[in-house]
Amino acid sequence: MDATPRRSATHSFSTYETGAIMTDTTTTTIADLTLEEKASLTSGGTFWMTKPVEWAGIPAIMLTDGPHGLRKQAGESDHLGLAESVPATCFPPAVGLGSSWDAELAERVGAALGVESAIENVAVLLGPGANIKRSPLCGRNFEYLSEDPIVSGVVAAGLVRGIQSKGVGASLKHFAANNQENDRMRSSSDVDERPLREIYLRGFQRVVEDAQPWTVMCAYNRINGVYASEDSWLLTQVLRDEWGFEGLVVSDWGAVNERVPSLAAGMDLEMPTSDGATDAQLVAAVKSGLLASSALDVAAGRVLDLVRKAQARPEISAPLDVDAHHALAREAAGRSIVLLKNDGGLLPLQKTSSVAVIGVFAEKPRYQGAGSSMINPTRVDNALDEIRVRAGEERTAYAQGYTVSPKDTADAAQLRAEAVKLAASKDVAVVFLGLPAAAESEGYDREHIDLPDAQLELLDAVIEANQNTIVVLSNGSVVALPFADRVPAILEGWLLGQAGGSATADVLYGTVNPSAKLTETIPHRLEDTAAFLNFGGSDGHVRYGEGIFVGYRWFDARALEVAFPFGHGLSYTSFAYGDAVASVTEDGDVEVHLTVTNIGDRDGREVVQAYTSLSNSSVLRPVRELKAFASVALAAGESREVVLAVRRADLAYWNVRAQRWVVEGGEYVVDVAASSRDIRSSAIVHVDGDAFAVPLTRESSMAEVLAHPIAGPIVQSAMAGMAGMLDGATSIMPEGVDMIRMMESFPIGRIGMMAGKDFSAEKIDQLLAAANAGTMS
Repeated sequence: MDATPRRSATHSFSTYETGAIMTDTTTTTIADLTLEEKASLTSGGTFWMTKPVEWAGIPAIMLTDGPHGLRKQAGESDHLGLAESVPATCFPPAVGLGSSWDAELAERVGAALGVESAIENVAVLLGPGANIKRSPLCGRNFEYLSEDPIVSGVVAAGLVRGIQSKGVGASLKHFAANNQENDRMRSSSDVDERPLREIYLRGFQRVVEDAQPWTVMCAYNRINGVYASEDSWLLTQVLRDEWGFEGLVVSDWGAVNERVPSLAAGMDLEMPTSDGATDAQLVAAVKSGLLASSALDVAAGRVLDLVRKAQARPEISAPLDVDAHHALAREAAGRSIVLLKNDGGLLPLQKTSSVAVIGVFAEKPRYQGAGSSMINPTRVDNALDEIRVRAGEERTAYAQGYTVSPKDTADAAQLRAEAVKLAASKDVAVVFLGLPAAAESEGYDREHIDLPDAQLELLDAVIEANQNTIVVLSNGSVVALPFADRVPAILEGWLLGQAGGSATADVLYGTVNPSAKLTETIPHRLEDTAAFLNFGGSDGHVRYGEGIFVGYRWFDARALEVAFPFGHGLSYTSFAYGDAVASVTEDGDVEVHLTVTNIGDRDGREVVQAYTSLSNSSVLRPVRELKAFASVALAAGESREVVLAVRRADLAYWNVRAQRWVVEGGEYVVDVAASSRDIRSSAIVHVDGDAFAVPLTRESSMAEVLAHPIAGPIVQSAMAGMAGMLDGATSIMPEGVDMIRMMESFPIGRIGMMAGKDFSAEKIDQLLAAANAGTMS
C-alpha cells in the first residue's frame, strides 16, 4: 500500500493542537491504514499530543502530566514544570495521600482529577507513580506512595479507578525499578529476580490486575542492563502475558533508546514527537524484514484503542467547581498529616491559648515538589491565616524565624532572636520546619536527610524559651528528627497540596482528628538505611544489594532502632484491639477478624494493619511483612468488627529456580498491628502449600534431591548402602564433624567421586529423568 492519504473522509477534524476529542467513535481499523500511517500513530505529533489520521477520523489526543493535579501547559511545552500551566486543583502529592492508607479517599481524589482532565480535553493523565521508596534520598519520593508494595498497589489502584471513572485514562508509572533520579536516563538498576518480583513489581502488578490502567509508562532506566523501553521480558512477558495488561505502553518523555527494538519489545507509543524520524525507522524496518509488520499492527492498534476509549468519554460540563475540589483537597490533606508525637495531650490546641507561629512555611507553604508534577493551583491556603481565624488576631503572633530563599538576605541571628522572644511570650509555640524546594526535585537526588542547620538552631532556641513547642514538618521525603525527644508534639505534614495550610490548622485545633500513618520508616540516621552503601551507584550501575530487605523489612531484620516505625501514627483518641481470629477461605485467601473499639471521647479513624510471618521457612524472609490493611472510622465509644483480607497470592515468594510464585505451606503468624512495631493481637493459621517440585539437574544439591518427592526416597535408599563408606570416612574426620551435612551441598552430578558406581553419571541421569517426568505428570 502507498502512503497517499484517502480523500473520502467520513469525518473532518482540526484537533491537532487543541486536544479536543470527538464524541463519535471512528470505525477505522488498522487494516485500512497504510504502513506509514500505522507508524505515525506510534509516536507523538507534538510534545503532549499524538498524531491524527484525519481522513480516517482518527483525532490527536492529549496526554499530560499529573499525578496529584492537572498540568496542562497553555503555551510553551516542557517536561520539567518550567512553563506555566492552566489553573488546576493541587491535591496532596503521593507522599501525603499515601499516608491516609485509604483507597476510597484516593479514588475520590482520582475522580476529581478525571473531571478536571476531561474539562480540559485531556485523554490521559500521567500518573499515579507506584515506585518503591528504596531510599529516602530519591529526589522524586514525593511522587511515590510507600516503601511497601502492598500500600503502593492498593492506594494507586484507587487513584486509577477514580481517574478512569470519568472516561480519562491513567498512566501507571515509572515501570520499573526507577528508584533514584541520579543518572536516571541511562543507569542500570541491577536487582536480583526475587526482590524485583516481590518488592519492585508487586505494587504495579496489584494496580494492573485490580484497576487495568489505560496506559503504563515505561521508565528511563535500564533494568539489569536492558533499557525498560526495550525490555520484552518486562513489557510483554510479565506485564501482558502474566498480569493480563490490556492497555498501551507509553514511554516516559525521551525514554526511548532505539525505536525499532522498543516497539518489538512491547513499547507502543513514543513520546514526545520525534518529528517523524522514528516513524521512518519503523517503516524501513518493516520493509527490510527487520521488524514484523504484525508487531507494528499491534502497537498501532493499541494506540487506536486508546483513541476510541477517549472518544467514548461521557460529557462533563464546565466550568470546574473550584470550591468543591478545594474542599476535597482540604479533606485529603487533613487525612495525610501524621501525628508522630503528642506527649501530655498538648494537641489539639485550645482556642483560648496564645500562639507563637514561627517559620516561613507557615506563611508561605511548600505544598508540592518540583518538576513535571508542578501544578498551577487554583488557590493556596496558608496555616498562619487559618490559625489566626481560630485563635484570634490578638492571641496570634508570627515570626519568620529563618530563610529558605537565596534571595532573602535577612540576618539569621536577628530572625532567630525575634522568634525566641515571641515564643517566650506565648502559651504555645508552633514551629514550621521543612526542606527548601531546591533540596528535592525531579532530576536529582538528595545528598542527606537533615533539615537545614539554621532551622535546627532556631528550634533549639525556641525549646529553651518555651517547653510547649509543637513542630510541623513540610518535606517530600523523610528527614532526620534529632529533636524528637525534646519536643512534646510533632506533626509530619509532608507536602499537602493547595489546601494544606487550612488542613494543618484543622488538625492542630482538632477540627480533624489525625488518622494518617507513616508509609515509610523514619530512621535516626541515613547510615541506618538499607540502601546506604548502594544508592546512587557508579559507572552506570546501581546494585540493589539489600535484596528484599527494603524499608521496615531491613530495620526489623537488623533489629535497628528507628525514630518512628513504618505504619506509625497517633490520634486524639485511643483504640482497643480485640483478639484476632484467622481462617482460610474457600479461595485460599486468609481472612482475619477482630473487633476494634474507639475507647476515647472523640470520633476518630484507625488504620488496622496485618503482617504475616512464617517460621522455619525454606527461604530467607523478613521478620514480618504487611499483607493487608483497613481504614476504619469509629465514633467515640463505637466498636466494629474489622475484616482484613490477605490474598493467597500475596503470601507467595518468587522461587528463582522454579521461575514461579510459590506459597509455602505451614503455620503462618498473622500480627494485627497499629504499626510494624506495635503488635496488638496475633493469630496462627495453617496454609496449605503449593504442590510443586523444582526440576532437578546435575547441579541440584544433595539436599535438594533428598527433599524431592520422587528422587528423595531413591537416593536415601542408595545412601543406606553407603553407610560403611561413610563410617570409614567419618573415622578419619575430626570428632563431631557431620559427614551427611557435608554432603548436602554437593551437586548430585559430582557425588560419584565419593559414592562410586551406585551414583554413576548414567544412573544419575536416569534418576533425574524419572524424577522430572514424575514432576510433570
